[in-house]
Amino acid sequence: MLGILYDVHGNLTALDAVLAEADREGIDEWLLGGDYCVFGPWPVETLARLRELENATWLRGNGERWLVDPPLDMPAEQSQFIFAALASTIAQLPASDVDALVGLPTLEERQDAFYCHGSPLSDVESFGPATGDDDLRLLAGVKEQQVVFGHSHIQFHRGGPAETDLVNPGSVGMPLDGDKRAGWALRRDDGELELRRTEYDIAPAVEKMREYDWAELVAQRLLHGRDP
Repeated sequence: MLGILYDVHGNLTALDAVLAEADREGIDEWLLGGDYCVFGPWPVETLARLRELENATWLRGNGERWLVDPPLDMPAEQSQFIFAALASTIAQLPASDVDALVGLPTLEERQDAFYCHGSPLSDVESFGPATGDDDLRLLAGVKEQQVVFGHSHIQFHRGGPAETDLVNPGSVGMPLDGDKRAGWALRRDDGELELRRTEYDIAPAVEKMREYDWAELVAQRLLHGRDP
């Protein structure tokens, strides 16, 4: 079986809870969809834990790209938060780890699905849970297959244009769909994809986030499962 993890964001306690549940399910392969460390409480430890996973395919998310190519067109308050979070992660990771994360592939096309971070078009533009006018543009020519993506931290599964099936497994480390539980997915041997939610102790992650002077927004997201 395939375990599908997106948007862990340095939340080691959430990741450990998901991996414990996955172990009980007998998962023996992993698809890791990006945004592993940045904006979270334990970037170094989370990366180390993910590297322990055997038979894992890694994709790059915008969080990895931003380590060397940060966004320059954000509003001032948002930009200040993003740059502080990126600087915090870069200060903790060895340069070799930054290079490895930035160099990850962005797409993975398999018989069962097309995997990407935000969409086939972009790592920062993604599909919403309801049909959108941009859906066809974001597919960038992908058609007649399942597309698995993350980025928005909102777990859902719906039909898309061009005979596609759109799946967001949700965020392991920072859900934003009103459900504080870690979001992920598994694909069974028969090809069926199952969305999952896993309970974990949020308090240690919130406490750790509050050690960073830039991170109260993240603490509130963890506490409420949505933007404050």
